[in-house]
Parts: sequence; structure tokens; C-alpha cells
Amino acid sequence: MPARNAALPAHLTAATLLRVSAEGAATALVLTVQARTGRAADAGFLQTALTLPYVLSGPVIGHALDRAARPRGLAMALAAGYAAATAALLLMAGRSPLALALLVAVVVGCTEPIVVALSSLLPRFVPAERLPRAYALEASSYSVAAIAGPGLAAAIAAVATGSHSGLAIVAAAVVGAGALAFLPVARPAGKGVPGTNEPGPRPVTFPEPHEAPAPVPEPRPQAASPGPDTSATQTADPPATPPADPSTSPPADPPADPPATPTADLAVPPPATSSGAGAGTGAAAGTAGRGGFRHALMDVVVGGLSVLVSNTRLRALTVATSFAWLGFGGVAVTAVLFAEHIGAGPSAGGQFLVAFALGSLIGALGSSRWLKARHAEWVVMGGLAGFGCAIASVVLAPSLPWALLCFLVVGIVEGPVFTATLMLRQRESPPGRLGQVNTTGGSLKIGASAIGAALTGAFADTIGPVGLLLAIAACQLAGSVLGFLLLLRPGAAPATEASGNVRE
Repeated sequence: MPARNAALPAHLTAATLLRVSAEGAATALVLTVQARTGRAADAGFLQTALTLPYVLSGPVIGHALDRAARPRGLAMALAAGYAAATAALLLMAGRSPLALALLVAVVVGCTEPIVVALSSLLPRFVPAERLPRAYALEASSYSVAAIAGPGLAAAIAAVATGSHSGLAIVAAAVVGAGALAFLPVARPAGKGVPGTNEPGPRPVTFPEPHEAPAPVPEPRPQAASPGPDTSATQTADPPATPPADPSTSPPADPPADPPATPTADLAVPPPATSSGAGAGTGAAAGTAGRGGFRHALMDVVVGGLSVLVSNTRLRALTVATSFAWLGFGGVAVTAVLFAEHIGAGPSAGGQFLVAFALGSLIGALGSSRWLKARHAEWVVMGGLAGFGCAIASVVLAPSLPWALLCFLVVGIVEGPVFTATLMLRQRESPPGRLGQVNTTGGSLKIGASAIGAALTGAFADTIGPVGLLLAIAACQLAGSVLGFLLLLRPGAAPATEASGNVRE
């Protein structure tokens, strides 16, 4: 019990520090490149290199963390790799050739998904009745990071220079990676997931070839010798079979017994399929091995996506949040443009984002007392509808104070949506798939966000900041409507029937 009590603070400390680093890395990178070269466009290329690997590396890291014998060690290794790569990138940016810096940025992008994959460890040490509270705190850590990460980078740039703005970002990553050492996480396989009623991920095993023939009765009445006797030798022992004629038994037994003996079968690798036909041929075994490798590789890459597609509620969640982030990807540019639209300086756009992050923190913490996993999908869909309406209301703000208040309300409405997203993924994911589902869902959202950012840049001059805000709001409403339709379509079973992981 003391380990469980200490586990959640250790987890939140490590996860929050790593997320502070991830959220502030982009700001620090821009400030660093600008200070050293005066060409901020180079930072844009580096940010792209940071984002693109996430789409593939996220599912792989989630899959590995779900199945790791020592998940804490793997998490520490990935976090340490992320911290080292981030430090190297910030040292090289603006000083080394761009191609070399891009390679390091790719390494950062390949390891960064660990900051999201850590959420999958919560059910291993948090009791079921405390998971809603834990997920609310987990969601709030992202809001804290969204405030603290860019703020630290900007503060150091103001006190020192832009080239030193990454010091706090690297320090947060290093301390966060070290804090994972205090996280007591046991391997769930075979023992169930602590704090839940779920069994642990069952390892995939193949039946031993010598076990299958054991229950099959011998068709010949004279072959009464037990299996273990024939496993010791390849030929029958005449004195051990009294009912059989010693002169006829040896010629009859060898043609039938050797294929069924353990000594003959142990030399053949376990088959990749349930069929035993052809297991004795080397060509078939090699084909099965290659097929098993391809199947395992596909499971790593698309295993999380298959869960998101096949499960009705996760499919609705993925479609809804992807549409929502398609619009929200352009919020940073839109905030700056809207600040200028109402007569404030461009820096007010950063204040809008801070107000949004603060509101999201308030919403996530406030929802922990009433939000239940059983109703998570409806909270997401209803929350996205409210989220869209709140964003649309920003266009009515006549001045900076009113705009800040509107962005604060937007964040408060969004807070429960993210908390419910984490809870729904945990509720509906099969045992051993939560990390992969989390990182795959996050990858899809990031991909949609990148597309949205590109569309924002393409249409900013055409529709202006008011049009951009309305477009962002429309994406939230579209995601909500599509999610509701997928949940209400015929054949979508209620959560209590379709999932064995439902908990209050």
C-alpha cells in the first residue's frame, strides 16, 4: 500500500517534467535559432523533423512499453535518450549544418512519444476507484506543461539570451527521466493489472508438438505401451509389450510411431498456425517463421490502430478528436492574428494560449469529482460541442481582457474532454494494448494538427482571424456530430455489454 501511495506522485512528477520539456522545446528551438542565425525559418524545418517521426515511433513505443518485462527501465531509457537528443539538438541548432541538426531532430521525435506513453502505466499501480482522479491529474499535467514549458524558455531568453533558452528545457527532461527511478511498476503479465479487474496480457504461446498426440488413443489394440516408453527409444521393446507378438510388433510400430515421438518433433520449430499439417518439413517451418515475423511486425506498427478501428467507442473517439485537432492545429497562429485584430500586440497571442492552458488545468481538476469512466464517451462528444461554441464566442470579444476571459472559458470546457479521452482509452483498450492505443491516438491527433496548421497558413490571408476562429469551432462541432453518429449507429452495443473493463 505505501508503494501505491508513493507511485502516483512519482509518476506525476516525472511525467509533468518530461511534458514541460516537450512543450517548451519548440519555443526554445525557435528562440535559439533566431538568436544564433536570425533565420527563424530554419527552426520551422527542425520542428517538422521533430513531429513527423512521432506518427510511426508512437505506436512502436506504446507496444514496447505494454509488453516490456521491466517497463520502468524501458521508460527511463527512452526518457534519457529524449533528454540527451534534445540537449544535442539545442546545442547544434544554428551552429551545425542544417542536415545534421535535422538528423538529431528525428532522434528527438523518435523518443518523445514516451511522454504520452507514460499514461498507460497508471492502471498498474492506481486502484480502480481512484483512476478517475488519477486521469484528471494526468490531464492537468499537460496543461501545467503547456504553461510552464514555453514560459520557462521565454523567461530565460529574456534574462540571458535566446541561445540559452533551452537550459531549463533540458534540465526538466533530465530530472524527469531520473524521477522515473522512483516509480514502482511491476510487470502485469500473468498477474493481472494492479488496481483493476483485468487480467494481464497473456503471452502468445504455441502448443508443444509432442503434447498434441498424447490424448489421441492408439487404434491398434496390441499397442498398449504408454507414450513415455516410446519417447525413450525409437523402437518398441518386445518384453514391454506382452499382448503383442514379438515377431510382428517391431515391424509394425516403427513406421507409425517415429512421427509422433517427442524426439522426432522436438527438432521442428513450433508451428505458426494451429494446424499441425506439414510441421515436419523445413520449408513449411521457414515459411511459418517468416509469416510469424511479418505478423509480429504488423502488430507492432498497426496493432493500436486496429483496436481504434474495431472498437465502436474508440473509433468514435478517434474520429471526433482527429477532426477537433484538425482545426485546433492552427490555434497558435490564429491567436496571434486575432490579437492584432482587436488592437493588441502580437505578444497577446501568447497570453491567449496561456489563458487557455490555465482554463484547461481548471477544467481537468474540476472534472475529477464528477467524471466517471462509464460516461466518458458522451463527455467527449458533448465537451467537443461546448468547446466549439466557446471558440466561436471568442470572435465577439471587443478587447484584450474579454478575449483573455473567453480563452480561459475555452480551456475550462476542454479540460474534461481530455480527461475523458484518457479514461475512455483505458476502459476500452484490451489488456496489454493501452500504451499502444494511447500513442497511436496521439499520433493521429498530431498528424491532424499538422495538417490543420498548414491549412491555417494557406487560408489565413483569405478568411482572416475571425474566419479562422469560426473554422476551428466548426471542426470541433463536426467532430462532435460524427462521434455521436458513430456511437448511436445501429449495432453499437452499450459499453456495459461490449467491454469488460468498465468501471466507475
